[in-house]
Amino acid sequence: MNQEVNSYDEASAQTVELGNRLADDETANPGEIADGLLAGAIQYWLYSRQPCGDLSCEDCSVLCTAERRLEELLTIVRELAETSEYYHSPHDHGAGRA
Repeated sequence: MNQEVNSYDEASAQTVELGNRLADDETANPGEIADGLLAGAIQYWLYSRQPCGDLSCEDCSVLCTAERRLEELLTIVRELAETSEYYHSPHDHGAGRA
């Protein structure tokens, strides 16, 4: 298994573990914890995708503006959400009932 996959899996697992640890507090609000984790993840993602400053850099050209970075971030968020086991809920409005 390559290092990139291991880092991805480890970061994901540790984020879930942190959320669960924070939620152990009886007064904790799971929605606020999730929002805080998401805010931190977005900050780190945007930080890690800053262009290098070389206008001819092909690696940075895809994410060379704030708008392009946001488009990429939203694409990734949509893909991750839609493939999550929690994306659909039996309590969603419009969910089929048998």
